[in-house]
Amino acid sequence: MKNNLILCLLALFIAFQVTAQKSKTNAYGAPIANAEKAYDVKRLVALVNEGDTLKALVKGTITAVCQKKGCWMKMDMGNNQTMMVHFKDYGFFVPKDCSGKHIVMEGIAFIDVTPVAQLRHYAEDAGKSKEEVEKITADEKELTFEAAGVIISNE
Repeated sequence: MKNNLILCLLALFIAFQVTAQKSKTNAYGAPIANAEKAYDVKRLVALVNEGDTLKALVKGTITAVCQKKGCWMKMDMGNNQTMMVHFKDYGFFVPKDCSGKHIVMEGIAFIDVTPVAQLRHYAEDAGKSKEEVEKITADEKELTFEAAGVIISNE
């Protein structure tokens, strides 16, 4: 009887620890193995050339999120630069309130040209004013990431 009580208490302790660890992060999309091996997203700028694609496991900070559905986000690339992140096959979304949080994501990085109409759409989704949206008058060539999976830290 005493052994059963000890085993039950041990099982409860382990279950509590697993639950506590899970609450520190939320995962979206495909599972990510070896998240601890992710490198800083800012390194992508030097690694991706126009016309190339690069499979990557990166970490960084979210600077903006689609306020309609959470269907895209932007990542800090330093020097007042951001990188657009879409989600593979429009298969998952992230919380609309995750701006400023640290993440790990796995997917493909590439250089893309975003037309004015799409840039304006993103600006509207981000809650920009009509005046700010109308100031967008040129296509934008930018580093883009298609994430298959994302882990967002809750800390």
